Amino acid sequence: MRNWRAIVFDMDDTLYPERDYVMSGVRAVSDWAETHMGIASDTGFLELQSLYDRGVRGDTFDRWLTLHNTDRKTWVPRLIQIYREHEPAIKPFPEVPGLLSDLKTHYLLGLLSDGYLDVQRRKLRALKLAEWFDAIAFSDEWGRDAWKPSTKPFEEILRRLGDLPAKDAIYVADNPAKDFLAARKSGLLSVEVRRFHGVYSRVDAPTPEHRPNFVIPSLNGLPAALLQLQTDS
Repeated sequence: MRNWRAIVFDMDDTLYPERDYVMSGVRAVSDWAETHMGIASDTGFLELQSLYDRGVRGDTFDRWLTLHNTDRKTWVPRLIQIYREHEPAIKPFPEVPGLLSDLKTHYLLGLLSDGYLDVQRRKLRALKLAEWFDAIAFSDEWGRDAWKPSTKPFEEILRRLGDLPAKDAIYVADNPAKDFLAARKSGLLSVEVRRFHGVYSRVDAPTPEHRPNFVIPSLNGLPAALLQLQTDS
């Protein structure tokens, strides 16, 4: 039977709804565009929201500006800057503060997340959750090559948790495309939070190595998952 000493969490769509961050950024962009580009804020917001909900990713602003016959080359870099530098209006999932409080009495807690460093720091500040974590590692601290599925941030979070052996920690995340492969390569077991409306809820693991060790529909199921994995191990 394995005795966990640390629980390490992903952030986006694990501790808060990632869609809320996107919509927060979309609102910042649409408000800016009203002032500087003459596109009504509410109109812009609804158009950008529609593109996101239709699954448009990567070239969202290009497509949006095409709707308005506006020069993309001039404006897209600025819109991306506004999006990335805005102060997020986001909150944790309702169960998160109580769960972290309960877990804190039994485990060390870590946070390990991908994304541009300044962006992730602003998100964490907005969520007001930093006090619960004994160690925090944002993979962009070591550059884009260190983003998951690199093992670099896992090695670092374990070091920051007191040189903890990988076998004594478990990773909780949501993206089967990269999260659980990275954890497996680093020697950690993992739990996937697969919420019905999650950004990656319909993404399947591309290989067996990408699969988590356990799947739960929300973080409310984490204590039972930890017990089951402890028993199975």
